[in-house]
Amino acid sequence: ALDVPDFKNALKQFQKLVEKVVAQKTKERLGLCIEDDDEIDYDKFYTTTQTLFGPEVKDHNVKAFFRKISNNLDARTEWCEIFGYFIGGSDAMSSQLKEENMVFLVSEKQQITHAVVKRQDVIKDMVRVPHLDFTVTSSQKGVLTVFNNQRKSFFSYPFYFHQGTAWITGCDFLPQLKCVVAVTERTVIVWDYKSNRSQANNCFVIKPMENCLLCVCTVTMSDHLAKDSILMGDDKGYVHLLTVTSDHFGLKQCKGKKESQLQVLDSKTFNIVKRKLHDDWVVKVKYISDLNCFGSCSSDSIHSFVLDHIKRLEDDLPVKEFSVPRGVNAFTYCGKAKVIVTGG
Repeated sequence: ALDVPDFKNALKQFQKLVEKVVAQKTKERLGLCIEDDDEIDYDKFYTTTQTLFGPEVKDHNVKAFFRKISNNLDARTEWCEIFGYFIGGSDAMSSQLKEENMVFLVSEKQQITHAVVKRQDVIKDMVRVPHLDFTVTSSQKGVLTVFNNQRKSFFSYPFYFHQGTAWITGCDFLPQLKCVVAVTERTVIVWDYKSNRSQANNCFVIKPMENCLLCVCTVTMSDHLAKDSILMGDDKGYVHLLTVTSDHFGLKQCKGKKESQLQVLDSKTFNIVKRKLHDDWVVKVKYISDLNCFGSCSSDSIHSFVLDHIKRLEDDLPVKEFSVPRGVNAFTYCGKAKVIVTGG
């Protein structure tokens, strides 16, 4: 058992650990870089907590505590929760149980891994492509993967992209060109996953982009068989509309260029419309095909959420915007209920 002075010291160190986790999660939500050595995952949190308090700490209690501070950075926490005790009596316990019961359990699940990821990494974006029955994922440190669901098992087609220290911030699928698009802080990546995956000549990099790109989505209204439009949001409040065609990616490689090299394309050769719609970071942009509109949101309290037609964006016409205190961090549309839901 710990002596009282030792226990008080352990409490102080535990409080510092919690503050570090909250600060780290805050940075992650803002898309800021976190050094690998400083990153605190659950295993590190559990090991440190057990070192401080000994074997009396149970895994399920620490896991519930870690999940609580990860999901709600403003949640009120007490150190005794890691021992399974909750302040406030039965009401607090019952509310905790109710919150746990809101989790949907699935009868089957399958963990999917691939050998390309050699170091600690996180999935930044995941997009389902229903008509082709596969899922596209992008990791922060540069792994683009297509998971193809065939015969009730997954086949992955990974491609590792690395150029400098830029992190991938989002991805989507181009339905007309049948390619994967992803954005980093300063570039746009177009990956033809159907080509030879052992070479990088099937990956095109469009650069330079003026501001740091934070999110991306595909505009699905194009009827042109060899043309796609891409919406992107950046850290200066701008929404970009980039139009790409098959001609852009049908260029032959330059003489003397190795097959393993990426094909770099100048952004000035593309038709890019840029419009400032927010006064802060654009954290999400999405095209809602049912409404024939695009939406973008920001933590900006004045220009929190924009919803309008692409044509108004292209023609620099006034767009419909909504103000929400402390901004909007996420939104989605339900076609059945015909409502847009925002979260801030």
